[in-house]
Amino acid sequence: MYLSRPELIKKEIFDISEYVPGKSIEEIASVYSLDKASIIKLGSNENPLGPSPKAVQALIDAAPYANIYPSADALEFREALSKYTVFPVSNIVASGPGMDGLLDGLCRLMIEKGDEVIIPIPTFAYYELAARACGGKPVFIRRNQNFSLDPQKVLEAESSKTKIIFLCSPNNPSGNLLPESSLRKILKNTRALVFVDEAYVEFADRNIVGLVQEYDNLVVGRTFSKVFGLAGLRLGYGILPEWLAKEYIKAATPFSVSFPALKAGIAALLDVEHIRKTIKITREGREYLKKKIPFKVYPSQANFVLVDVAPLKAKAVAEILMKKGIIVRPCDSFRDAGETFIRITVGTSEQNKKVVNSFKAVKKEV
Repeated sequence: MYLSRPELIKKEIFDISEYVPGKSIEEIASVYSLDKASIIKLGSNENPLGPSPKAVQALIDAAPYANIYPSADALEFREALSKYTVFPVSNIVASGPGMDGLLDGLCRLMIEKGDEVIIPIPTFAYYELAARACGGKPVFIRRNQNFSLDPQKVLEAESSKTKIIFLCSPNNPSGNLLPESSLRKILKNTRALVFVDEAYVEFADRNIVGLVQEYDNLVVGRTFSKVFGLAGLRLGYGILPEWLAKEYIKAATPFSVSFPALKAGIAALLDVEHIRKTIKITREGREYLKKKIPFKVYPSQANFVLVDVAPLKAKAVAEILMKKGIIVRPCDSFRDAGETFIRITVGTSEQNKKVVNSFKAVKKEV
């Protein structure tokens, strides 16, 4: 019989709360005795159209070469990203698994025990996890009631120990963009690195990536899990100042992007029609959900909407929906988000109608 040996584990790890993912189709089918084919998954912000057919074919074509290591720095993928982003290859790093790998790499590169990171909440939980795993201490600041961010509060939270400021635009789970003026104020007045998570930016009206050319303390992270529909391949990338990109590659895990993922990512970048179709149905769908759901729905620039079901509790409403075969994300697992918010991924037209009708049924029962 094996005995546990917790003394071998870094003390910082015990301070980490377990990451809470969205529910899976298999889990809901089992819990509620539902047919898996009848369930719609709108809790993890995935692409309802699936991946590009060109990306799927690239995966098939790459399969026979699964015994071969990819390039250590994913140069072929970075060259394709250079054309997509109009940034030099020297400013681009590839990451796997997804953007989370980029976060891990940056924290490994920069965070020592006792260093601080600033995190405006509620937001994506992995910033905290990545920092704590390296011995960092999160400093949380509360967003405004409408989830906007006061840049002055961010700057006031900075200390001599601050290494990274984590920002998300559009923010997860609220969907709102960070104004460029706010970001500029932070960048100009901090000695820390500013990381902006643009996982959902293709669905938004604007981005801030161009500021990497102006500020040497800005990093922009992006993912292939959303608009490109490749969440299962865990593929991401970062746009960094050249001085930092060189050092990042030293600290990052080599071969972190698999050969099949690399090939599928390149193919996905080239399928402009699939990207446009995804963005179109998402923008139309989120407006439909905002207008038709009979609870308060916040404006969103992402591929999801945030719904306030007060005076009801999010967990109770989410359970009602899941019994109907609709997987959504109650936001109580987001630090300081409260108990009344539900995040809903924008689905297909048919899926969105089912969501609206289910919310209407819940509203009538109140």
